[in-house]
Amino acid sequence: MRRGILFMGVALLLLLLLFALDLALGSVRLPVADVLEALWGSSPSNVLASSIVSGYRLPKAITAVLAGGALSVSGLLMQTVFRNPLAGPYVLGISSGASLGVAVVVLGSSALGLGYWAGQLGVVVAAMMGAMLVLLLILAVSLRVRDIMTILILGMMFGSAASAITSILQFFSDESALKSYVLWTMGSVSGVSGTRLLLFAGIVGAGLLLAQLLARPLNVLSLGEGYAKTLGYNVMAVRFMVFVATSLLAGSAAAFCGPIGFIGLAVPHVVKMLLRTSSHALLLPATLVAGADVLLLCDLLAQLPGSDLVFPLNSVAALMGIPIVIYVVFRNKRIAS
Repeated sequence: MRRGILFMGVALLLLLLLFALDLALGSVRLPVADVLEALWGSSPSNVLASSIVSGYRLPKAITAVLAGGALSVSGLLMQTVFRNPLAGPYVLGISSGASLGVAVVVLGSSALGLGYWAGQLGVVVAAMMGAMLVLLLILAVSLRVRDIMTILILGMMFGSAASAITSILQFFSDESALKSYVLWTMGSVSGVSGTRLLLFAGIVGAGLLLAQLLARPLNVLSLGEGYAKTLGYNVMAVRFMVFVATSLLAGSAAAFCGPIGFIGLAVPHVVKMLLRTSSHALLLPATLVAGADVLLLCDLLAQLPGSDLVFPLNSVAALMGIPIVIYVVFRNKRIAS
């Protein structure tokens, strides 16, 4: 318990620090006084600072917190249900479904010579519909199939089928549409504001609440489905609810921010190694805060403060997450031997 309190305290302090840095740093240098005035002043004297901080940096930082927490918690859920350390939030093909939805809007209409309506709202709606389509397939399978590994394989197959259709659309699309789609796949926490940000926060909040309600069943499920059944748990019902929570979290993150990888795969392992506990009542909130920390840090590194250059968010996340995944693979290999 003491270790958990210390971890949460440090993680929350780090969250506040990174959030403040994300507001203060960027391609445009702003004095700290102007940033504070833009946040708290009713009528800031510096219109440029107010526009940059309130209109761009603040929604971006909030989006990073939501997306980082959503991806990390959904990754923890998948690793628990499948009892596989390499399972991630997109293992069920949700990301591929979202990508297919965006591809249909951005690339499909272009391939048919109809032009494309790929505004931000159109992309979000298309991605959500694609993710929900895969979710419905997974839920239908989970109600009929008892073997969890069969569900995992089928989820991967659904994702592969969606990726194959996306590749066909890419082949026949024009350069402009293809560039728009590729930029979306690189991931970004910018451009989510106003009504879209409220919608994103609402979906993530519902997914997090459902995940927290499943903390005790997840503790039992982590010991094996057979053990869970002996304690009277309806394994298929728990699995069904976990898939719904994961789809809300990972699907909304992919829809609003693009398919950001490695955050949901790596962060749960870091939290488990530091906390040394299997209690999801503690792991879930700790993973939530840690994921928000990591994605805020990725966003800071991607935007290169003081420079006009911006790296793809997915690339930065991958460079941070890959070493952790490699360590987990070798660590499990040593334990197995």
